[in-house]
Amino acid sequence: MAWNVFKLCTGLKVLGSVMILVVLSVVGVSYYAVVITNYLPQVMKGGSATATSLLVLILFHVLLAMLLWCYFAVVFTDPGRVPQGWRPSSSEDDLEVQSLPLDQTPETMTVTLSVPTMAQSARIRYCRKCSQYKPPRSHHCSVCGRCILKMDHHCIWVVNCVGAHNYKFFLLFLLYTFFETTLVTVALLPQFISFFGDLEEDSSFPSTLATTFLGFVLNLAFALSVLGFLIMHMSLVAGNTTTIEAYEKKASARWRFDLGWKRNFEQVFGMKKLYWFLPLYTQDDLRRMIVLQGLEYPLRSDIDGQEF
Repeated sequence: MAWNVFKLCTGLKVLGSVMILVVLSVVGVSYYAVVITNYLPQVMKGGSATATSLLVLILFHVLLAMLLWCYFAVVFTDPGRVPQGWRPSSSEDDLEVQSLPLDQTPETMTVTLSVPTMAQSARIRYCRKCSQYKPPRSHHCSVCGRCILKMDHHCIWVVNCVGAHNYKFFLLFLLYTFFETTLVTVALLPQFISFFGDLEEDSSFPSTLATTFLGFVLNLAFALSVLGFLIMHMSLVAGNTTTIEAYEKKASARWRFDLGWKRNFEQVFGMKKLYWFLPLYTQDDLRRMIVLQGLEYPLRSDIDGQEF
């Protein structure tokens, strides 16, 4: 059995609280460097650079508002918990549970279901730690101490698990973070270049130069790292898989939850395009799309023959 590093990392919750302060600190440094130090004074001075400076300030505040909205949506939204007493839907005659380990999950059990979306010979798992059945695609998080619906990973940056109910918010947080850090990097690039110029002719205070330098370096580092993370997660969304599932599934087998990139995308972001870039869902999507509840998922075998 693989060693579970999280058994010795109960301090991750405390570390996560520190990470929230780190995020807010980076936001504070960026705000001071872009708004207070550079572009707001340029707007107040007037001149030919006023329009450009005003545009930078507007984009900065809009992206910052979206970034913080998505971030705290991930932090405060429960990723999805298994309802108390949840059991797989099946007929009593068909419920024949066999204690046979399947794949790499020793807690997996086989049962024949009558639910169309689960197909025949579906695999029903039981969590011994929570003493309850595990819905499809759920996993037990040792940090949170419970099973998470469609768990992707436990993120210390948000002090929360990323699962069925907040995965969209997490992706949008990555997206707006990339846009914001890229904007700040480009906006501070002229000041960063001048930092290495003739400092004797620069009338700026040393603290202002240091903040500009620090803001540029931090935002450049975040932009590059978040871009790689964003590309990875968008590829996971396109294949309708999570980080855990991408690690566990066999490379040779066709992923049974892959319904085509369009349907896969809608299972995360919803069907209303106007809400794709907002950290919320419409009531219509919540009512019509069972997958957003995190308990049932259609399989590829259920829609074979349909056009993708």
